[in-house]
Amino acid sequence: MSTPEAEPQQPPPTSPVGGRAVDDQFTRTARKDGRQVVTLRRLMLGNQFIVESDVYPVGTMRIDPVRPGPYVFGSRDEASTFIEETTLALEYLGCEIS
Repeated sequence: MSTPEAEPQQPPPTSPVGGRAVDDQFTRTARKDGRQVVTLRRLMLGNQFIVESDVYPVGTMRIDPVRPGPYVFGSRDEASTFIEETTLALEYLGCEIS
């Protein structure tokens, strides 16, 4: 898992009725040459599962991450599969996953 100082904190997504997403402690971080490039985290909001991503583009001086998504799934398994397939692709690209 990544360290808290490596991940900028952002407020969790909210639902249209005002609920807050709950972090269900499933996070994967990809590093390339020791540098963090992607963090994916799964959140739960009602009966939906949300995957948030922080992407640190390689080859730039950018400090703040790009935040594509969030990606919304109807089940925990679908969200987990998305994260696992994404991290597998990052492994093929030479990243270390934690």
